[in-house]
Amino acid sequence: MLAQAHAPEHLAPAELDAYLAKGWFRMGQTIFTTNFVRFQQEIYSTIWLRVLLDQYQPDPTQIKLFKRNASFRTSIQPAALTEEKEELYIRYQQSLAFPTSESLRHLLLSDNDTPSIYNTYEVTVRDGDRLIAIGFFDLGENSAQGIVSVYDPTYKKYSLGKFLIYQKMKYCQQLKLRYFYPGYFVPGNPYFDYKLSIGRSVLQFLQLRTQQWLGIEVCNADDIPREVMRNKLVTLQKSLAEAGVENSIVKYEYFDANLVPDLREAELFDFPVFLYCANREDDILLLIVFDVRDACYHLLVCIPFWQPGEINSDPSSYSSVVLKTLNEIHATDLAEEMAAVFVKSISLKH
Repeated sequence: MLAQAHAPEHLAPAELDAYLAKGWFRMGQTIFTTNFVRFQQEIYSTIWLRVLLDQYQPDPTQIKLFKRNASFRTSIQPAALTEEKEELYIRYQQSLAFPTSESLRHLLLSDNDTPSIYNTYEVTVRDGDRLIAIGFFDLGENSAQGIVSVYDPTYKKYSLGKFLIYQKMKYCQQLKLRYFYPGYFVPGNPYFDYKLSIGRSVLQFLQLRTQQWLGIEVCNADDIPREVMRNKLVTLQKSLAEAGVENSIVKYEYFDANLVPDLREAELFDFPVFLYCANREDDILLLIVFDVRDACYHLLVCIPFWQPGEINSDPSSYSSVVLKTLNEIHATDLAEEMAAVFVKSISLKH
């Protein structure tokens, strides 16, 4: 599945390491993976990252930031939520151009009253007695994940977000941990690009089509799944046009439905883009996706799982129903072959 979420009651350090190595991350007290994310009605790919701590040496940016911020008081200790930290989070949240979790408690604990299943530490930065930045990270057995870094917007010129990440990495190096996972970056969305400059010489990305961690320097357009999927469907669309089959390529509104707590066990259809016959409103939908994991087109039979109260009026988006895959009819890496099978399947269906 391209989007999954688990809600374990306990998570041993080695188990966290295993999740992180597969491109999972935590959200509240759950742990999830996704390969796509939506910003302002557009769907982007998410590319998971990690830094090889046992090979990392302080880079010029780290050296400069540590020198610039030397007058601030920095400390690292087990995480503890306080009103002071929540107030800082609110100030930081108000400076952002996109929605975030309503509070640090919700972000870290999902408002649960039970103890956290994660071994969470915090980096605090103070200017005198004033808390100006805080970052949280979870420790595994040989790896760590950076959860969030927030800072007072009036101190923006000090690059405290990056400073916190470097502090986390330094601490994890002292613990002899091997990997630091900063989450994902999003090609096409510059907000996440800062992660690509931290530990760049030993930064790796998880290549979805091979499930291998590779050096970030080899990452290219073929490693952006959303674009590859759409480009392959456009190629198929040309073959269908020659056969006189009217069709549409659409963004799927509910590609991340498997992350919704009540739907986690449903194993719903989770591709961000698909091709289907235009102007057909059938209960059973024949659609085609391109899966970068096996480099093949797949002709799927999907059925409605749930009908939402509202739909997206954008004609480039499919939001009529939440879909569930019933079965697969055919798979091939050839556009011409898939076009022929699709045309035949449509004629049999009608």
